[in-house]
Amino acid sequence: MQELTEKYRKELLDDLLKICKSHLSKVDEDMISRAFKLSFEAHKNDFRSSGEPYFLHPYQVAIIVASEMPLDDISVVVALLHDVVEDTDFSLEFIAKEFSQEVADIVDGVTKISGVFTGQDLTQAENYRKLLLSMIKDIRVILVKFADRLHNMRTLEFVPQLKQRRIAKETKEIYAPFANRFGLGKIKWELEDLSFKYLNHKEYDQIARQIKSKRRERETYIKKFVSPLEQKLREHGLKFEISGRAKHIYSIFKKLLKLNTTIDNIYDLLAIRIIIESNDPNECYYVLGVVNQIYNPIDRFKDYISIPKKNNYQSIHNTVIGPDGKHVEIQIRTRKMHEIAEKGVAAHWKYKESFNQTDSEMEEWVNWVRDIFQNVEKTEAPKELLSSFKLNLYQDEIYAFTPKGDLRRLPKKSTPVDFAFDIHSNVGYNCIGAKVNGKIVPLNTMLHSGDQVDIITSKNQKPNKNWLQFVETHKAKANIRKYLNQEEDRVIQSGKDIWEKKLKKIKKIFQQDEFDKLVRRLKLDNNSQFYAAIAHNKLDLDEILAPPAKIVEKLPEELEFNDFARVARSSNKGIVVDRDYSGIEHNFARCCNPIPGDPIVGYITIGEGIKIHRRDCNNLIHMVKTDEHKLVTVNWSTDKGASFVAGINIRGEDKPGLLSFISNSITSFNNTNIKAMNITSKDSLFTGTVAVFVNDLDHLNRLIERLKKNKDIFSVERFDATS
Repeated sequence: MQELTEKYRKELLDDLLKICKSHLSKVDEDMISRAFKLSFEAHKNDFRSSGEPYFLHPYQVAIIVASEMPLDDISVVVALLHDVVEDTDFSLEFIAKEFSQEVADIVDGVTKISGVFTGQDLTQAENYRKLLLSMIKDIRVILVKFADRLHNMRTLEFVPQLKQRRIAKETKEIYAPFANRFGLGKIKWELEDLSFKYLNHKEYDQIARQIKSKRRERETYIKKFVSPLEQKLREHGLKFEISGRAKHIYSIFKKLLKLNTTIDNIYDLLAIRIIIESNDPNECYYVLGVVNQIYNPIDRFKDYISIPKKNNYQSIHNTVIGPDGKHVEIQIRTRKMHEIAEKGVAAHWKYKESFNQTDSEMEEWVNWVRDIFQNVEKTEAPKELLSSFKLNLYQDEIYAFTPKGDLRRLPKKSTPVDFAFDIHSNVGYNCIGAKVNGKIVPLNTMLHSGDQVDIITSKNQKPNKNWLQFVETHKAKANIRKYLNQEEDRVIQSGKDIWEKKLKKIKKIFQQDEFDKLVRRLKLDNNSQFYAAIAHNKLDLDEILAPPAKIVEKLPEELEFNDFARVARSSNKGIVVDRDYSGIEHNFARCCNPIPGDPIVGYITIGEGIKIHRRDCNNLIHMVKTDEHKLVTVNWSTDKGASFVAGINIRGEDKPGLLSFISNSITSFNNTNIKAMNITSKDSLFTGTVAVFVNDLDHLNRLIERLKKNKDIFSVERFDATS
């Protein structure tokens, strides 16, 4: 065990102050010294799993904050004190009195954030949301926590194996991508490699050994590659630094998985970085031209200078074919770009005289967190919220453009619906279609960098539940869920109103126990499902409320076709649209009013999605003479053995027993079931409409022919819009 003698403590403090002076723009030595002494006093009786005095942990966190980020002297003080309030008897009030309220607030934030990502299931997502929003009031809270986690990972070998894996998994899934979003590239790489070491120890050691065994070979190759570059760049009078390195172990592992190969077959393990001492971005492009004159480039060029990543990362990435035919990745950036790439938001202080919490540039670093949490529904589950949050941490992104050329950055796999919600929630709500690079595409189309996206909207369009299956951004998911929840509330209330009006009309009162029995008999889970089913026309109230002895149900005296069409369509499983157009909203054309069983086709309209027509519709035939390319393949969706509702109009001579004959003729034919029947008579003649369940159009036609054989029936026709 290492003893912290007074002499050793003085050496530690002197080293810390020296590091602070060399890296920070201003240093309050007295404040740091007092924090150092308080931290030692608070932890002097505590020891880590390694046997070292616990005080060395906050001390090393302070060193990281001062040298590897670096931040400011306030952050160094917070690093020294970050465990004091949580683990000892010193209070926040004491910290505020001895140092400042600013220091106490940041210490409090670091203490709270420690429990946010450890799987604690907060009882309400609203509390969770408030916690994370308060956390980003001062981003030094997050940055000190990164330093804390980095030192914990560097000393993880002394922790029991089960705890190692838990901490490593949490670091890999949360802290590493989180650090990446704040531009802390160097810390992100180390966190990923250390997490990988404890989660996949065997693979880590294997790759590390292979990299080490080829170190001399790699260094020789880098010298060979860099030599002509250095000579040429000097000839052009440029000031620069060139360095070469092998890729990080975790990134190599991901590439091995992606390509399903071995490390010997990966040729672009080498990465060369050229840092221009001038802060003129134009010199980066100049250097790119010099590189491409010496080595042939391949098609892997990325320009993050013109279009930076969301975390403000800027660099040119280019891959060339070097000596011996090996692929070499080259990064070209200015010194300032390099600082930001390595230290992210922390590097921002180097280019500002002082830390300003209202700085608009600084706000950009945390807007994405606010975007996730400010509009979250209070009822959203914490686990679901965290899942979306973790998804949005990852930096893989694309950029797309509006028709006016405005840039939008989105996660990979984003769709036009994500793009629409990124513009504005109302654009997302009313999105009915999209054009990508001038062509109409389905709403679930995956966007790519450089796409120009034109969102087509309609005031009649509303979010679709199916959208949740393909949208990628949390903003889109949260807005869709919010709308669907509100819509479901409206649907339930609508169904309840229909139910109560029906009961009032027939002057029937349901006691609560009777109502509960009815809901259970219908195999529904609760009252809300019952009311929603009524609103969606999935329950027939006449049938539910009919006396038990009643077999044949009577429809309203005048059955309107539109009412019948609605019932018939709702009994079917809907429309299956060609997969290339599956994301576009569809509805039924009024000119021909197709119902299940009719041969149908889709027609793409402007502003109203896909209109479903009967194939023999005169209007459709006229339209496709000039716009045949707008036709879309659609079909009625039916499972094998499923049936649909069809209507039959019957006229004939009114004779005793006719109703019984019609019923028996139908039900005895291929087990056909009757959904509803309405027969009226006048002057010895009857007219009627029967709604039946049939398997297909052939089933219906044969049933009609069977009924026609009765001499007292004058006509039997399918009930449709032209009847």
